Amino acid sequence: MSFPTKQAVARQTRFELQVHNTGSHTVPNVAVTVDSFNYTSNFAELAAGKRPIWVIEQGPGAIAKPPVESQEVSPPGGGQTGYVNTWALGALAAGKTQTFRWKVVPVKSGTYTVTYSIAAGLAGRSHAKLASGAPAKGHVTVAIASAPSTTHVDPKTGKVVPGAFPTTP
Repeated sequence: MSFPTKQAVARQTRFELQVHNTGSHTVPNVAVTVDSFNYTSNFAELAAGKRPIWVIEQGPGAIAKPPVESQEVSPPGGGQTGYVNTWALGALAAGKTQTFRWKVVPVKSGTYTVTYSIAAGLAGRSHAKLASGAPAKGHVTVAIASAPSTTHVDPKTGKVVPGAFPTTP
């Protein structure tokens, strides 16, 4: 699992999970559920209480070619399923590894715990387990700063560097 534990609002980052099939049989449809990219607000005037902590710019899976305008319904990435907050990438052969990768942008400052679970299928009959026999799940705590750190483009190199742009009096 890879996800920076220190982030800043408006700075794109990646949440990445690698799932390795250590068994001797093919997993029918490896899937990951992430239940923590959103929070629920009880503010009375909201049409829907579900609010993002991270906006998903691209989910796991291949993007359709040619790309399909689907942002209003779902972010690009072919791994989406009909299950809430669940992405599946198909069969996973014995001894192989599948990478689930989300491009996300934090939009709410604070400290949050991202929880995830891995399944061997969507129908509930195939279960993913760690080598210890425990359920395949985990979490990471992330602190999101309210503002991104100051950077500027160095006109000599064209690279983004930390700090404010030096001004001359």
